[in-house]
Amino acid sequence: MRQPPGPPQACKPAIDQSDDRPHEECGVFGVWTPHDPAGREVAKLTYYGLYALQHRGQEAAGIAVSDGTNLLVFKDIGLVAQVFDEPTLASLRGHIAIGHNRYSTTGGSNWENAQPTFRSTKAGTGLALAHNGNLVNTAELARRAASEGVPGISGVSSDSDLITSLLASRPDQPVELAAVELFAQLQGAFSLVFCDEHTLYAARDGHGVHPLVLGRLERGWVVASETAALDIVGASFVREVEPGEMLAIDADGLRSHRFAAPTPAGCLFQYGYLRRPDATICGGGVYATRAEIGRRLAREHPVEADLVIPVPESGTPAAVGYAEASGIPYGHGLVKNSYVGRTFIQPSQTIRQLGIRLKLNPLRDVIRGKRLVVVDDTIVRGNVQRALVRMLREAGALEVHVRISSPPVKWPCFYGIDFATRAELIAGSLDIDGVRASIGADSLGHVSLDNLIAASEQPANRLCRACFDGVYPIPLPADALLGKHLLEGVDTNAEPLEHAIGVLQNP
Repeated sequence: MRQPPGPPQACKPAIDQSDDRPHEECGVFGVWTPHDPAGREVAKLTYYGLYALQHRGQEAAGIAVSDGTNLLVFKDIGLVAQVFDEPTLASLRGHIAIGHNRYSTTGGSNWENAQPTFRSTKAGTGLALAHNGNLVNTAELARRAASEGVPGISGVSSDSDLITSLLASRPDQPVELAAVELFAQLQGAFSLVFCDEHTLYAARDGHGVHPLVLGRLERGWVVASETAALDIVGASFVREVEPGEMLAIDADGLRSHRFAAPTPAGCLFQYGYLRRPDATICGGGVYATRAEIGRRLAREHPVEADLVIPVPESGTPAAVGYAEASGIPYGHGLVKNSYVGRTFIQPSQTIRQLGIRLKLNPLRDVIRGKRLVVVDDTIVRGNVQRALVRMLREAGALEVHVRISSPPVKWPCFYGIDFATRAELIAGSLDIDGVRASIGADSLGHVSLDNLIAASEQPANRLCRACFDGVYPIPLPADALLGKHLLEGVDTNAEPLEHAIGVLQNP
């Protein structure tokens, strides 16, 4: 069994302060194939799967591979293409692999919190795990782990690492049975892929907040956050992993276990923003859903204008729908720089003020003298839209009418999307006209919550709408027991676990 490599000390990401959009979450991927002595394909399949899921997290990437004897983890800060190269992938040989793209929603942005997480079990085997979501009973689980003397628990700094530690600490049970028992005790949102030396596992919380799908290779199985990752590796879609279900895949085939009664509350925000437009949700295409949102938006908030333009890329399908329903011509007024991503170069204040100009450039000949409808997917703090409206006016737009394909975001997410706090959400303190004035638009319109739900073609009671209406389907603990850095003891002199137990005792 080989431990993960040590952290590269010089590699620390800069946070782009100009980008106030909700940061996606994480992407997970897993593959099982029959044992192959050469074992050269699963790492590359996982690399491509993670590449397809790069939009779900850009802070770190990692792959764990098992050859039936050894379980090796390689992870680093950066994009998938920055972390892995041909020699690295060639060294990751095996027939089982899991992978992870990270955007931190618990734990800091450092190498230690990159995934997959890894633990050695008391039985002498290894366990690697990748997680999309957030637990809400982390402090209680940490306290229980400390009281039970779980090895290495004092160094745990994320809920993902905590799950891995708890799973690895049960020598009297096979991983499969231990997982079914443990997952019934987890509260919050989790879509997991994990593995030991012989078996690939996948699990989804009982509410099914975040996606997880199962695919079939000609010789093997794949699990992933989105169907786009199945497509890129040539896997056929089989079905979604059900809420409250765990799958185990090994040489004996595929087994399904139920650890929680399904009470679906899928994330509504997935439909308008998070997923790739070529993905599917609940049997429907994301692109078609977003176009329908745009059509409904046009009927709700009509305006006289000359041109409908999207904010690329996630605003594009809704803009197409808006143009179709309104009869206003559709055009491309903004060009996205495909090579701008998360950077390791810390921007100066002067450069940071350029903000959105690093990512989008106006087509002046298209914009000049036009009344524009600009379709975007969401407004968080308003910084992006404020800069965008200013840029379009400077390019010669006569009027700028902003249309948003989601309702106002008024509440933070505690289930795995890194929104701003409520105090930072512009719609949390201003009404629609106040937001319009703040961003400098001539008019502003959001699709209504009812129309967004209708476009999803899902019953309202099967969706999590908390960021829009403040109704959280999974009960939350006291504020002191929540937070990205709960296990890290931020701004305290306590050890991480001591801090978590302290806030549990004194919320």
